[in-house]
Amino acid sequence: MRNRSKRTTLIHGGIRRSQYGEVSEGLFLTQGFVYDSAEAAEARFKELGEDEFIYARYGNPTVRMFENRLSAVVGYEDGFACTSGMAAVTGALTALLKAGDRVVASRALFGSCLYVLEDVLARFGVEVELVDGTDNAAWSRALTPATTLVFLESISNPMLEVVDLAHVVEAAHAVGALVVVDDAMATPVYSYSAACGADLCVISTTKHVDGQGRLLGGMICGSKELIRGPIEAYMKHTGGAMNPFTAWVQLKSLDTLDLRVQAQATGALRIAQALEGHPRLSAVRYPLLPSHPQHEVAMRQGGAGGTVLAFEVKGGKAECFRMLNAFELFTISNNFADSKSIVTHPATTTHQRLPQEQKDVLGISDGAVRLSVGLEDPEDLIADLMQALDRI
Repeated sequence: MRNRSKRTTLIHGGIRRSQYGEVSEGLFLTQGFVYDSAEAAEARFKELGEDEFIYARYGNPTVRMFENRLSAVVGYEDGFACTSGMAAVTGALTALLKAGDRVVASRALFGSCLYVLEDVLARFGVEVELVDGTDNAAWSRALTPATTLVFLESISNPMLEVVDLAHVVEAAHAVGALVVVDDAMATPVYSYSAACGADLCVISTTKHVDGQGRLLGGMICGSKELIRGPIEAYMKHTGGAMNPFTAWVQLKSLDTLDLRVQAQATGALRIAQALEGHPRLSAVRYPLLPSHPQHEVAMRQGGAGGTVLAFEVKGGKAECFRMLNAFELFTISNNFADSKSIVTHPATTTHQRLPQEQKDVLGISDGAVRLSVGLEDPEDLIADLMQALDRI
């Protein structure tokens, strides 16, 4: 499978068939497994074979297919499937950190990620320093030999800051620190974490993988040594493993992931270009626009912008809400990466609980809008945006 394209791997990667030779991947909806003898049970608990399982919290054939397939797509040896994207983030960080360790993280993070770093990990004695993720010099200053781990979003949520990941990985590895990257906005199709040398990549499979608003899920991808070592040990004992039904649904979603994400990303660029320069907007942010502050880095690293864009409405919250309430196609919600196009007002929803000074630093103003582009015709979406902007 190594030389095959992502689209082919998304359909055939990690396939396992039972004795019945099914075409569609099997759903093994079972908590436990049986053994031919007491001796066989003893042997399996001593050492698991490649296709042996003992309990669904530790592993399951359906879940293992999903892990093998998605990790291969993003370029890693192995993966551990989790109950949600945040379970994957929390599991990756907690499995690798202990009291006295030091984390350097990008300041532009999703609110729940900031909570895990600043409240949960700090409560248990982990030192956390936040830096401007777009400032290479800030990373270089902060990454001292005392640093244990680096955490960042390759493309930040919601304002789409792009980190120079190759620089951060090189600087982190020079001081012996591990690098964990949240790739929710970059998408599994356009992920470049492995290419840049990041040790672990965290994916919210709720987003593009499921992509249809049905089931929560997450994945931690990395080397077999890390995944089947500290990550698996922590996740299987603390209960964060994905259930087989979710794995089966999202496994089937992988068949169309490449097609869906490419169509959504094409639509996102088309919409960003149509919005740029609109008199009722003060800014439009999308990594592939030359006006984006990190456009050069985005082009060098991935050459893709993802399925989400952001813009700022002149006039603040009142005018922004007037526009939001006028949409006919865009759905007001707090998720993104769905087949339906979604619009979000971060300042009053996903990032509401952040202190105002933190919102100001991240550029989350009362006029800021996150736009997740779905699978509708981009021209219909542009027409909807234009009529809604006319209401301002």
